[in-house]
Amino acid sequence: MRLEDLDFDLPEGLVAQYPCTCRDESRLLAMDRRGDRRRHLLFRQVPDLLRPGDVLVLNRSRVVPARLRGRKARTGGRVQILLLGREEEGEVWVAMARPLRGLAPGDRIDLEGSPESLEVVDRVEDRVRLRLSSRAGPAPDDPTGFGALLPLMERAGEIPLPPYIRRESEPLDRDRYQTVFASDPGSIAAPTAGLHFTARLLSRIRSLGVAVVHLILHVGPGTFETIRAADPRRHRLAAEYYRLPEEASGEINRRRRAGGRAIAVGTTTVRVLESAWDGRGLQAGEGWTDLVIHPPHAFQAVDAMITNFHRPRSSLLMLATAFAGRDRLMSAYREAVGMGYRFHSYGDAMFIA
Repeated sequence: MRLEDLDFDLPEGLVAQYPCTCRDESRLLAMDRRGDRRRHLLFRQVPDLLRPGDVLVLNRSRVVPARLRGRKARTGGRVQILLLGREEEGEVWVAMARPLRGLAPGDRIDLEGSPESLEVVDRVEDRVRLRLSSRAGPAPDDPTGFGALLPLMERAGEIPLPPYIRRESEPLDRDRYQTVFASDPGSIAAPTAGLHFTARLLSRIRSLGVAVVHLILHVGPGTFETIRAADPRRHRLAAEYYRLPEEASGEINRRRRAGGRAIAVGTTTVRVLESAWDGRGLQAGEGWTDLVIHPPHAFQAVDAMITNFHRPRSSLLMLATAFAGRDRLMSAYREAVGMGYRFHSYGDAMFIA
């Protein structure tokens, strides 16, 4: 596989900057990964693609308001910080900073909307290591560390929109850049395939005899990273925390053995399920996964997936090509571009089975 295999022509105007008015009124391209059939639907018609006995698997991770604004005490210059995660020792945070240039060890950044400040420990490549002025104690069940900082982030933070949304975060993003079933804080980016669901739509899906189960993968900065390796199979992702509950793994295993399909909502869900496969079935548990899925990959735990339209040269697009087949997926992408489908986080969706 070559990096060029993940290229396609995407007009800038098709990158969605705002969500559609109603979550389930986004468009849905349904494609057969074993043939050439494609259908153009609205997302609220997704129940028509499901069967009694299927199981829909959702990622219930919640996006934290991890973008902070402040001023350098030394110069008064503005700084924007995106917290990425806490280091193991628990007192130092890794972050992206804008502007990064000019930040030096010992600099103090006074946060807007909060009496706390951040001290620059050092810089490592395009990241900065920071220490919070008031020590954030440990929070229970808090693998990413964000739980301990939630009071600060709720006071002073903003929802961290991805860089291809070329506007500042607005009040609507607090709701719309969150799935309706999000419950466990820990992500710095939304599991965006889930943004299309409404409570009413999920209720209708359950009424059809389709089970709905949840897992967690807290999305880290790798979701933004463009693949740079000439051979994209050499791409590496920073490990992300996941949890697959016993009730979810058991329900998926039972339904699949009875002939139902496991339908993964989003690439994050796919990566958890494939990480948790032990050769005979899914094993409940938690841990950190750095699984990168690329062609050829023999999918063991996923029978169909719902996913958004992804960026060129991204690990998300590479996973989708592994599932659907590169030629079929790229043909569908060209058709979607020609029909004006909306791309990326706030864009439209695909159902691949």
